[in-house]
Amino acid sequence: MARLPVIVGFGGINSAGRSSSHQAYRRIVLDLLPASIQQDVLLDLATITNAAEYKNGLWHTDSGEALDAGALIDSIGESLLARTLIRRIHPSLFDVDQVVVHKTSTLSAGHDSEKLSFTIKTRSLPNNRPTNWQVSEISDSLSEVVVDGNLETFIKDTRALSVKAAGQLPTGFDPSKLYQSRNHPRGLQMTVYGASDAIRSSGIDWEIIRSHVAPDQMAVYAANSIGQMDDLGFGGMLKSALMGKRTTSKHLPLGYAQMPADFVNAYILGSVGNIGTAIGACATYFFNLEKAVDGIKSGKFRVAMVGGSDAPITPEIIEGFRTMGALAEDTALLALDQLENQAEPDHRRSCRPFAQNCGFTIGESSQWTLLMDDELAIELGAQIFGAVPAVFSYADGHKKSISAPGIGNYLTMSKAMAYLQNIIGNDGLTQRTFIQAHGTSTPQNRVTESHVLSKAAASFGATAMPVTAMKAFLGHSQGTAGGDQLHLSLGVWKDGILPGITTSQELADDVYQEGLSFQLKHQMYGKEYFDAALLNSKGFGGNNATAVLLSPQQVMTMLSKRYSQAQMDSYQEKNLLVTAEAESYNQAMIRGESLPIYKFGFNVLGGEELEITDKRISLPGYDLSVDLELENEFADLK
Repeated sequence: MARLPVIVGFGGINSAGRSSSHQAYRRIVLDLLPASIQQDVLLDLATITNAAEYKNGLWHTDSGEALDAGALIDSIGESLLARTLIRRIHPSLFDVDQVVVHKTSTLSAGHDSEKLSFTIKTRSLPNNRPTNWQVSEISDSLSEVVVDGNLETFIKDTRALSVKAAGQLPTGFDPSKLYQSRNHPRGLQMTVYGASDAIRSSGIDWEIIRSHVAPDQMAVYAANSIGQMDDLGFGGMLKSALMGKRTTSKHLPLGYAQMPADFVNAYILGSVGNIGTAIGACATYFFNLEKAVDGIKSGKFRVAMVGGSDAPITPEIIEGFRTMGALAEDTALLALDQLENQAEPDHRRSCRPFAQNCGFTIGESSQWTLLMDDELAIELGAQIFGAVPAVFSYADGHKKSISAPGIGNYLTMSKAMAYLQNIIGNDGLTQRTFIQAHGTSTPQNRVTESHVLSKAAASFGATAMPVTAMKAFLGHSQGTAGGDQLHLSLGVWKDGILPGITTSQELADDVYQEGLSFQLKHQMYGKEYFDAALLNSKGFGGNNATAVLLSPQQVMTMLSKRYSQAQMDSYQEKNLLVTAEAESYNQAMIRGESLPIYKFGFNVLGGEELEITDKRISLPGYDLSVDLELENEFADLK
């Protein structure tokens, strides 16, 4: 009997705000929500962006005003919304109009060459220069040195990027201020915040979960797709020496793509369980989710944390994608809208999935999902937000260009539909399932992905499967995009609203539509309308994945057939306390009263502290031991 992997907690941060308690989802569909929920969303944004501080029952602004909640929202509500979603990159990251370029001109007899390198620093003169370097002048904008008799001039110059929009985290949010960040790269700062949010959103203290699970029955699978490429990670390692700065001992290790998983184990959960990092471009989150789902279904472990944290909004990465022709540049956006007398486009509409578009918009995000097997969830009274019974991932086979799409996504989507049909029937699949598309907003993706979705849907007899795409609001957070898709889809069962692709005013003529219904407006379906969702990723390099997501109502219907009425009644009783605790955490976060978990140097164990026999290993701090009485799976071969 396979165990069902159920979602019992989720959290993180993206350009829409905090993910837990559906806050980021609610930011996107804000206008359709009741006033009380709108207020919670805006107060949460006020807190995390440091626009206001809650003290003694009132909200205190930077200007010294002390306001009640309603007055605060009336005063700064619109400015809070402007700090979110896709927008012009804020100077808190870097100035898109004045990215510093060091233009080096080498002047010697019969020789003249130029080199360009992008950086947001202000010096390129090495400190560890050879003894034959003679410095004749140094200023902020000009340096001259003599190298082997040749005069070299280093000129500080600036250049504006042609890509100016991104799905940046809410302006004013700074995760480094919330814990002892010790020069951690931005992606790892986001990891600490996001993973803490997911754990606490469950409403169950981690120590309680740990007391019910053996140390080797936990797992953490997480990654990002690019690594930490800012100045505190790989970015600093690659350019520090060239800029005359010291490469630190942290640049290399903290740059690795597996660091989000390592940080969760070392500083948040203290897990010694299974660990893994699967990297697959846009499909990275789903690749890690697949490992967790398969492990829980097989009984290898009982609880798993899946996550990702990508912070790719840097001049270097933007320029890399731009030169591929992948990003939406301002000039192309202006041309799309036929705007000739306007300096800049509407950056809010930079990402237009399945419409006339010109490239994707980069985003940053940290998303974390806590899963348990169904038996443990029932035992603990956990919140059940949904379940992921399967994830399918396949490659593209032979291809000409590594970045070109191929056939793998046809396999992932078709197998996911076939699998889901076995669970909820053909009517459930074709009439009560929505598709969360990859939806990058590139001209190529709108054709190739729509053909995949259309071909698969029509093959199963669908006539109007709803299709949406959250990148329209969040941008493309690279390897963490699947987490954005997953967590925003869960909100549909909380508030009953399927977000539409509102940045796309109409579908492009080359988009395939048979069997599909592209949602270009937010639409109220009701909390129990959909039985399931299919989350799709169509990644660079031939990394494709489709995750099957069951609604919480569908999950409870299924579990009522596995557990007795007495067990379900006991579950419901425990669940009331867990749900109340989760909401207590949510309100504490809204008031800014809860900080991330960060256990540096906490309960560090050495081998001498373990009790080891030939039957078990006992670890201090864990109620259950590691069982060494293992079954010989190949007994028939003895």
